[in-house]
Amino acid sequence: MATEDSLSRAEDLLAKLEAARVELDTIAQTEGGSPERALEILAELSDLAKAVEEELERAKRAAEADAAQS
Repeated sequence: MATEDSLSRAEDLLAKLEAARVELDTIAQTEGGSPERALEILAELSDLAKAVEEELERAKRAAEADAAQS
């Protein structure tokens, strides 16, 4: 169950990552877009990417532990 929970959280984080990327694209295409907001979004993207990586690693460890018990 822990594996599924981690994968679900990773999927949620990926959805947030995609939404932030779309917002960044919108800012980039808007004349006079806010550089400050773009920097904030880049920081969010970095944090989200790290969180996704952590969840996937957690899921991998849980799957390995489940396999070892079987």
